Amino acid sequence: MKSLKRWLLPVVAVCSALVLTACGNSKDSSNKQTMNLSVNSDIASMDPSLASDTTSMQLLENTGEGFLQIGKNNKIEKELAQKIAVSKDGKTYTFTLRKDGKWSNGDPVTAQDFVYGWRRTVDPKTTSAYAYLYSGVENADDIIANKKKPETLGIKALGKYKVQVKLDHPIAYFKLLLAMPVFYPQNQNVVEKYGKKYGTNASRTVANGPFKIVGWNGTNSKWKLVKNTKYWDKKNVHLDAVNFQTVKSPSTGLNLYQTKKLDQTMLMGNQVANKKSSKDYVKTKTATSLYLQFNRSSPSSETLKKAFNNINIRKALSLSLNRKSLTGKVLTDGSDPAKGFVTANLAKNPKTGEDFASEAYVKEGVAYNKKLAQEYWKKGLKEIGQTGLNVKLLSDDDDTNKQTAEFVQSAWENNLPGMKVDINSVPKTIRISRSEKRNFDIVISGWGADFSDPITFLNLYQKGNSGDAGDYDNAAFNKLIDEINNNPSNDQQVRWNNMVKAEKLLLNDQATIPLYQKAYSYLRNPKVKGLIENSAGPAHNYKGVSISK
Repeated sequence: MKSLKRWLLPVVAVCSALVLTACGNSKDSSNKQTMNLSVNSDIASMDPSLASDTTSMQLLENTGEGFLQIGKNNKIEKELAQKIAVSKDGKTYTFTLRKDGKWSNGDPVTAQDFVYGWRRTVDPKTTSAYAYLYSGVENADDIIANKKKPETLGIKALGKYKVQVKLDHPIAYFKLLLAMPVFYPQNQNVVEKYGKKYGTNASRTVANGPFKIVGWNGTNSKWKLVKNTKYWDKKNVHLDAVNFQTVKSPSTGLNLYQTKKLDQTMLMGNQVANKKSSKDYVKTKTATSLYLQFNRSSPSSETLKKAFNNINIRKALSLSLNRKSLTGKVLTDGSDPAKGFVTANLAKNPKTGEDFASEAYVKEGVAYNKKLAQEYWKKGLKEIGQTGLNVKLLSDDDDTNKQTAEFVQSAWENNLPGMKVDINSVPKTIRISRSEKRNFDIVISGWGADFSDPITFLNLYQKGNSGDAGDYDNAAFNKLIDEINNNPSNDQQVRWNNMVKAEKLLLNDQATIPLYQKAYSYLRNPKVKGLIENSAGPAHNYKGVSISK
């Protein structure tokens, strides 16, 4: 399966924060449970084929459901699929659906709804930003490339309540993908009734999940979710309504929390340090990695090209950075020093249960050691015939990335004799464009995982992947990624071991310089119970949320 063809920083990743807030008096006079939620951006689309922003995805995750969902601790749970059969070769899945699944307009949820929704998403005419996730489903790549018709996609209905899906090759994390809204069923009659206007306001949507959206006119910043009375498992939905509004200011959120008008607010900057000792303080790690990429193919000079292709210089640049100081004294937002390129708490060894980041840990790849850095630096400069380097560091122009760039600049110039760094902070769209065009020396990049499997990170550094702006090319690494993705034996332990090898290879080669793993800090009222938070993929699930007395 191909990797994501886009550039993310954690503030825009699908798993970025949606701020949960609940009124202190959450039960009204009729004894209904109501919760007030704030988000940091308005809804872009309620069309599961087109939505790609955080707010839209969070709402779709709670108004819809597919074969499976991601429950607590990234565990896969059945939703509409009552039974799942997988062939021995791992390439054919057969899903038997619940017969009591219904849309909010009363229509039954059928196998054909999945067939229609999947075909619509991969159809190039739809222009879905997440169609790439279907790569690996039979014929998906050719359909997306406009070489085959959507009707050839590897999905078909075997009667009204049975769906068969065929893959080109086994995909170990396929079930994780199925929890994402882009794989949800779609009601063909409703979609075709509204055409291009489908999903543009509340009246032009239909839900099959725990809630349905009301009060959204397409542009307003206030709306609500109400309990879907047609939902098959409505008895386990505790909230009657969830009120939403867009709140962009952390200071406003903190003021509302302190006056007991909100039950959770995100903390930023100095707020974290000031409130870290509070009993209401909560930190949530995200599967988002911030790291530095070298332009190995076309930096601003031939000297830098030689430097970035020199392993001693790459190691010197990494070892000269004190990541604990970056996160603890500069960012102070709850983020953690990187343990590797793949984030911590993303996935566990299927046999031993050990966290991937711990098992694949390479100390020298993320450590701070000024003395050793200077030794590598001296050796590397001698090998390329230089006494110093002048480097341009590209970053986004938001406060967090500016602070990170300034920290890197200071560390390199103070710890590595002859090193000079010029910072170029630009709007994110420009940084993305320049990265794609290889118009940089070193760039601060970010990646947020779409699903809880290490390959979502490791794919980035395979030759030819657009996520690798630095054009890294290592034959051994490329071979490992091919083996991981194709996995002809379908042996998950072999696949895991190869991913560990790949991560260690990346860090021993210092192909990238991991900086930190993004985290979000909150104040949360303990009366909010049952909120499921995951670091990757569908991040928040309100189905089981309740407000205690």
